[in-house]
Amino acid sequence: MLRSVNEITNYVLEAIDGEIGRCNDLLFDDAEWIIRYMVADTRKWLPGRKVLIAPKSLAQPDWFRKRFPISLSQQQIEESPPLKTDEPVSRRYESRWTQYYGFPRYWLGPGGTGAIYSPMVPSAEAQDAQLEDNVEPAKGQLRSAKEVIGYHIHASDGKIGHVEDFFVDDLAWRLNCIVVDTRKWLPGRKVLVPPQWADTVSWSERKVIFKLSKEKIKNSPEYDPAELPNRHYQDLLPRQSQTDRQRPGRSCEIP
Repeated sequence: MLRSVNEITNYVLEAIDGEIGRCNDLLFDDAEWIIRYMVADTRKWLPGRKVLIAPKSLAQPDWFRKRFPISLSQQQIEESPPLKTDEPVSRRYESRWTQYYGFPRYWLGPGGTGAIYSPMVPSAEAQDAQLEDNVEPAKGQLRSAKEVIGYHIHASDGKIGHVEDFFVDDLAWRLNCIVVDTRKWLPGRKVLVPPQWADTVSWSERKVIFKLSKEKIKNSPEYDPAELPNRHYQDLLPRQSQTDRQRPGRSCEIP
């Protein structure tokens, strides 16, 4: 099922021996649009620290009670590599963090810290041998879903709206669609667009840029706030032209 990022952020997080706080944010990599970490707000328990939880450590959520069980103890979380609240999540920190939990490093192969694990991923020990401390592998950077909500949407022929929300596939932990609010251009209309259609994200200018025309985005499936979208919304998307698909470095295909 698809779940709203705006809804998920603020769910209570429960370790196997007690609550640790609430979900504060979701960090995704901007190459694959996969959720790599949930950021826990633990200020009442671990003040001054940013605590990361991998999706694969999340048990089946209680959507009715708005709670996420975590298959980790409070001690495991407390003894994880510390990261100050105002510090960025660097690749060096991720290396220490994944080594602590024994998780494979997603930037060195498939699987990673998401929900889907591939047995073909090298062990953490094997990956240590592949990664030099002073080298940043060429892969997508981690971005805050909360930060991107509110960014302007730019089509190939001008502005068309802004990011109102994301919907997450709660099985694969991938950002499945962007809710685009077009109220300034199409009053009262919100549409669903796959993030994989985005050409680039400009973090300095706070905008998501598409090679698609405003007309293509306008004709995407309409979002009804009273009804959760499902994975089949993609069947209703307008077809892309060959020009739309030719985007070096990233795929425009819908996963």
